[in-house]
Amino acid sequence: MAPGRGGGGGRVDRRGFGHNLSGGGDDLSIEWLVLVESNTTGSGQLFCSRARDIGLRPVVFAWRPDRYPYVWADGIDVRTVDTADPEAVLRAAADLIEEGGGRVAGVTSSSEYFVATASTVARRLGLPHADPEAVRGCRDKFTQRTLLSGACVPGPRFALASTPEEAVVAAERIGLPVVVKPRTGSGSIGVRMCGSLAHVRAAVSAILDADAAALALPPQSSVLVEEYLDGPEYSVETLDTTVVGVTSKHLGPEPHFVEIGHDFPAALDASEYKAVCDAALSALRALGLGWGAAHVELRRTPDGCRIVEVNPRLAGGMIPRVVEEACGIDMVLHVVAEAARRATTPRPTLALSASIRFLLAGRSGRLVEVSGVEEARRVPGVVEVGTSWEPGHDVTIRNSFQDRAAYVITVADDREAAALAGASGLAALVIQIADDQAGPQVSRPH
Repeated sequence: MAPGRGGGGGRVDRRGFGHNLSGGGDDLSIEWLVLVESNTTGSGQLFCSRARDIGLRPVVFAWRPDRYPYVWADGIDVRTVDTADPEAVLRAAADLIEEGGGRVAGVTSSSEYFVATASTVARRLGLPHADPEAVRGCRDKFTQRTLLSGACVPGPRFALASTPEEAVVAAERIGLPVVVKPRTGSGSIGVRMCGSLAHVRAAVSAILDADAAALALPPQSSVLVEEYLDGPEYSVETLDTTVVGVTSKHLGPEPHFVEIGHDFPAALDASEYKAVCDAALSALRALGLGWGAAHVELRRTPDGCRIVEVNPRLAGGMIPRVVEEACGIDMVLHVVAEAARRATTPRPTLALSASIRFLLAGRSGRLVEVSGVEEARRVPGVVEVGTSWEPGHDVTIRNSFQDRAAYVITVADDREAAALAGASGLAALVIQIADDQAGPQVSRPH
């Protein structure tokens, strides 16, 4: 989500919360953790939970708080704020202290679209933060590519295109197949491999001509055309300049790049692990990053490790939960603690393997139910099963992370056992989707 709006400082929304902000400013013991927007599920909720675990009081600043049902369920303070405007966020923070007392101990975000705003506000308040300019440069994929190329960090050949015709010229120069992707975005939204020039034109038009809100992207005036990188894909999870570990990523069928599962730690020998980590850390240095969390995606190609993308935030896809199950490092806790000057050195306490597998919706329509959840929970090795939607949800296939209807997380002594448990748990789930014309359709994971 990338809100565009004006005005707005800090209207308090107190509906249904266990706490409110009307304490009159006399409680100096409150240490607020300001979360600028959030993920709708998953890590956003975990950010607030971990803040409470270390004695902070989380408050979510959001343009549309109704997007985050967990704040009502968990009794989290919330303020309606124009989060696209750092000045409005600063005013809301000042109002928070005037009305609720205490002090702002930290400002952060679990949403990729607001990490730069959070860093800007934290810097203005003299709080720990990543470099806002580095974060903004990283989030612009063309700027990121340019910086990495200038620092000789291996990646794909690339070009910027503002029209389908420019993209076709770029694709001819780079050589088919190519990957077309939005200049700013996340979660594989709008990303497509193109094996023909006709596919290039269609992919570019789908991004530039789409309703940005319907596509769940910021408005796009240009796209990137990149060389297709062949080889297994991994992500390196880091805290500051420390590598927590490497994740092996499973992708759905091309031409899309929907992540359908992750394994941690990845099956790499010592030399492969070093090469992957060295490439990721070189990318962080080139981009001016190295404070807080980062999620560096890359592929091991026949020509060596090449960067797919650097994200100046924690991984999505519930990878932090998988990491915690495998090695005992709570990455969300460390991000929250570091933002409030309470950082500790992340040290592994476990030496296990963990996996996550996602159930994707097979078609658009109305969700009737996802069944088999209890059966999946009974599979040996399964530690968590969750669903994304309530019955009645309107499902629209977007060929991105938004197609995930459910997930299964597993843990075991070795990678093969964790992956097998994930497959077994996923096989227990059944999704039923109906439309008015075709009626209900039941699908199982393949």
